[in-house]
Amino acid sequence: MTRPPTAAQRRVIDAADPETGRLRGTETQLAALVKRGLAFRHPRPPRDHFLTPAGHRIREAPEPEPAMVTETPTSTGSGVFAARIGGEQAADTGPARVREVHSAWQGLLELRRMTNPDGSTDRPCGWERTHLVQAAALALEAAGHRPGDADTASAGYRVRATPQPEAVAVREPDPGALRACAATLEKAGWQVGEHTEPRTGVRYVLASPRRV
Repeated sequence: MTRPPTAAQRRVIDAADPETGRLRGTETQLAALVKRGLAFRHPRPPRDHFLTPAGHRIREAPEPEPAMVTETPTSTGSGVFAARIGGEQAADTGPARVREVHSAWQGLLELRRMTNPDGSTDRPCGWERTHLVQAAALALEAAGHRPGDADTASAGYRVRATPQPEAVAVREPDPGALRACAATLEKAGWQVGEHTEPRTGVRYVLASPRRV
């Protein structure tokens, strides 16, 4: 289990700039937020601290929710937000989840802007390259695609790691939905291509974060 932020840390998060996520606080508070994955320190001077996508989600939530502080296999690594990679049991698709995903996606775009050397938001950042499955799944869910549930026969996308460096496989039983997933990832800054499994003839998408 991951503990929620302390009251002092929550005040720092709540006081973040609403547009940039820029933080103000003591060095101890900021370092603690970085350790929790809720903030990052910008590599260029003046080396200010900013909220990560997980930090943005905490700020927008009225209060910590149990589902937000539980470490799961599909966590973005902070234990705060779990991207739906497909295959989960009875995934919630209600308004609360829609807001959560939207907040996480907006936070990720801000992270791109702050960490890509040219401030670009149209291609993945370093965090996404180290969290390929979660990043691709977040892009898909944020665009409204439906993740497959635990029933292997059901429709919906599934994002999985591959032996290839910086590449994930996206599978979706519906050919039209698979092409739509590919288009979404391409728009989100990923290089995509459709492939066929030799043994089964099943089509899938191979996606890698675009660098330029």
